[in-house]
Amino acid sequence: MTVLRFGSDTPWEGVVGYSRVVVRGDTAWVSGTTATVDGVVVHPGDAYAQTKQAITNLTEALERAGFTLADVVRTRMFVTDISRWEEIGRAHGEAFGDVRPATSMLQVAALIDPAMLVEIEADAVREGVA
Repeated sequence: MTVLRFGSDTPWEGVVGYSRVVVRGDTAWVSGTTATVDGVVVHPGDAYAQTKQAITNLTEALERAGFTLADVVRTRMFVTDISRWEEIGRAHGEAFGDVRPATSMLQVAALIDPAMLVEIEADAVREGVA
């Protein structure tokens, strides 16, 4: 079975050596996605807005690979301040309310850029295409 890899042109993919999305069959894995637009972290200090942007970026990555948010079965949210869980959780819930993937929210000491407050990974599975 072929493995497909999709990038998003963020500055870190080439340096670190990873793909934004890896697809094998009907399963996709999305690497940690942040509120980065054109290489710049947007919405500094706003955990809710950063989460919304990260999910927008994640959605675009999934769509490039032929998936949708409805296919997501698991997310992982890495946050730099767990006391802001409600803002982050609200944005996640607005995007995934009916999908309700398995999820985790974990506090980390830092992300790759100090302006980043949230990073989200996702795993997706779609029904096989006949």
